[in-house]
Amino acid sequence: MLLLLGALALWGGSRFTWFAEFRDGGVRGTVLYTEKGDQRATVLVPLALLALAGVAGMVATGGWARRVLGVLLALAGVAAAWAAVNGVSFQFEAGLPSGAILTGRTLALLGGIFVLAGGLLGVKHASAMPRLGAKYSAPAKKRSAQDPDTELWDALSKGQDPTTDH
Repeated sequence: MLLLLGALALWGGSRFTWFAEFRDGGVRGTVLYTEKGDQRATVLVPLALLALAGVAGMVATGGWARRVLGVLLALAGVAAAWAAVNGVSFQFEAGLPSGAILTGRTLALLGGIFVLAGGLLGVKHASAMPRLGAKYSAPAKKRSAQDPDTELWDALSKGQDPTTDH
């Protein structure tokens, strides 16, 4: 869940204004120049997609592969958090969208923290979490049949004809 929230926060943070200043527009006079998060920190959307793919990777893998993926996601979370705080300024001129700038950067910072936490939890609990397809990866224990009908269905599942004598 942390990875999903992190991906959503990173993508949401990239949609806000991250930089704004007044520039000389020539004949138009002074104009407000803005850059959104995906323009100012181009790494945000790819990191959001990596976190989203990390959800599927955490479910599909197990053991050492899940630990490696967790470390990769934790590093991605650190990179996203760094992108959020790199170059932030808390001094704004009057008329600049300071609320949007701080909201976008805060969302990206939260997204980075969520992805970092999700990756670290994946590393810590790699062997405890269930894995996709784990039911079929190891041979099943031989169980004693309590019901003759169950025994017949199991034989059919194995490709044997239970009506013939061996």
